[in-house]
Amino acid sequence: MLAFILSPIGKAVGGVLAAAALLAGVYAFGHHWGAASERQAILSRSVEALRERNATDEQIQGMDAAALCRALGGLPDECAGLDL
Repeated sequence: MLAFILSPIGKAVGGVLAAAALLAGVYAFGHHWGAASERQAILSRSVEALRERNATDEQIQGMDAAALCRALGGLPDECAGLDL
């Protein structure tokens, strides 16, 4: 066994295995880093969506029915009946 490891073929096989192990480690590290980066981006987008929703909720809560109707695209004559 030791003779095979010390032979030129054994050294070549060992080099290929070492290179494969190094590439597998680099791939695993890159995959982990990419996944963590994507999770962070998703979290950031979720937080931004919540902030926008809260701002919209604050605007809507201050509106009466007719103003809400107009903000949603209703025509003034359609929304006029809501000013009860």
